[in-house]
Amino acid sequence: MTTTGERRERAQANGGAASAARAATYLRVSTGRQAEHDLSIPDQKAQTQAWVAQRGWVVVTEYVEPGASATDDKRPQFQRMIERACDGENAFDVIVVHSFSRFFRDAFGLEFYLRKLAKHGVRLVSITQELGDDPAQVMMRQVIALFDEYQSKENAKHVLRAMKENTRQGFWNGSQPPLGYKIVEAERRGARAKNKLAIDPVEAETVRLVFRLFAEGDNGSGPKGVKAIASWLNENGRRTRSGGLWGLGRVHALLTNPVYAGRQRFNRKDSKTQRMKAESEHVYCDAEAIVSSATFEAVQRTLKSRNPKVTPPRTVSGPILLTGLATCATCGGGMTMRAGTSRSGDVYRYYSCNSAMKKGKTACKGRSIRMDKLDTLVSKHLAERLLDPERLSAMLTSLAGRRADRQATVDQRIAALAREADDADERLRRLYKLVEDGLAQMDDLLKDRISSLKLGRDAAMAALDRARTATHPTDHVSPLAVDRFARVMRERLTTGEIPFRKAYIGSIVDRIEVDDAHVRIMGRKEVLEQAVRANEATPTVVHTFVPNWRPRQDLNLRPPD
Repeated sequence: MTTTGERRERAQANGGAASAARAATYLRVSTGRQAEHDLSIPDQKAQTQAWVAQRGWVVVTEYVEPGASATDDKRPQFQRMIERACDGENAFDVIVVHSFSRFFRDAFGLEFYLRKLAKHGVRLVSITQELGDDPAQVMMRQVIALFDEYQSKENAKHVLRAMKENTRQGFWNGSQPPLGYKIVEAERRGARAKNKLAIDPVEAETVRLVFRLFAEGDNGSGPKGVKAIASWLNENGRRTRSGGLWGLGRVHALLTNPVYAGRQRFNRKDSKTQRMKAESEHVYCDAEAIVSSATFEAVQRTLKSRNPKVTPPRTVSGPILLTGLATCATCGGGMTMRAGTSRSGDVYRYYSCNSAMKKGKTACKGRSIRMDKLDTLVSKHLAERLLDPERLSAMLTSLAGRRADRQATVDQRIAALAREADDADERLRRLYKLVEDGLAQMDDLLKDRISSLKLGRDAAMAALDRARTATHPTDHVSPLAVDRFARVMRERLTTGEIPFRKAYIGSIVDRIEVDDAHVRIMGRKEVLEQAVRANEATPTVVHTFVPNWRPRQDLNLRPPD
């Protein structure tokens, strides 16, 4: 392999003039908007070509990188150029750039590729930062690269800060909106348009469908998981915005995006590494909601409970009604299905202690109960005892009474904190008044007193905010809502497919303890109350395609004939 100097020496030895160096120019801007509307690329091109012509060199090729950051090497034209320079064909002798920052904005990356090019006889030249190869100038180039890297990081920091503030003001950062939304111009600030998200009526129906499939399923099939939803959408001809098939990632991302509940989120992950950022770094603002907050939160709780790291998939989607709920009263381990055969050859299924089955009698003495027997006992007891309207009302009334007692204590604490904060504010106002009227001097002692009062006031205000967020509604649930909830739940617990019934049992039951002579169903009254209130908040919908749902008895009654 010959270098540029060797080729020149060979040409001179042959009696000819030194051959003109062959140059490749590399032109780059950071964003696509700059490439479309800025004059940077044409200016870089004109200056590099003029500089090359002054030296009698020849431009043999040109690489243009519109809209790519120089903080890494993930640039198509950059990679093409490096590959061509190192392929052994000596396509050019030198790469000419406007400044070293056009080539790389990372000190390590710049030095790495400079050395790689040097091994193949190719130099990198900056027309605005002409440096040689002696140690002092090499050091200067490295210092320039460090400043370029620092400036790039500072620019990124300020851009991110501006985008965060843009989100806080309710505007949208980026070009591609989430499914179900479109971008509309909200206002103009000079020549810059500020955009917001608006609901796309057609796509929003797909979003609502996905949430409905997750919560209820299709035509009484029961709630579907993420994988089942993706399969259903693909089988029924539903496609993504780009016309592709649905996958697990797309469905999960849709179900967990808070924008659909009216909370637009920004700064969730690092744009370069794609690593998730801490929740404290996320920025939120209000947006138009496609589903209710209650629906979205219920979906998040279900997804969390179905997380494979928390609950095995067979517990969520298996065909056994009480898997994940039935536990052994002796060891507390789960009870799983075990098949058995009677003397007559009939096959029976049992719930058996998993610890005894896997670890033997030393772990647990073990117990088994026929599956159909336990399923019937639990379903019947829940339908006839727990979901009896009178019993349900009594349970919720006692819960409301205890909550009212706790709330009275919280109210007293809130009142005391409010008085403490007001007292600190009043003391501060009096001190400020003394200073303004010239009756007191702002010495160190007074400064310390003001600082102490401010700290006390801020602490009282913080405690007051925490106490207020701990308050809960104490109003009673209406008897009509209790009766409707009991009726609907009795039907859903006793009829339909296993996954459907399983989901509803799991929504009100924490676990089922199986003992030798007793079966104990355990749950929390707070969870039961939340389920009743959620059912109460669901409005009764009369579809527009039902024309005679109230014939001749509209809200505006017809006059008598």
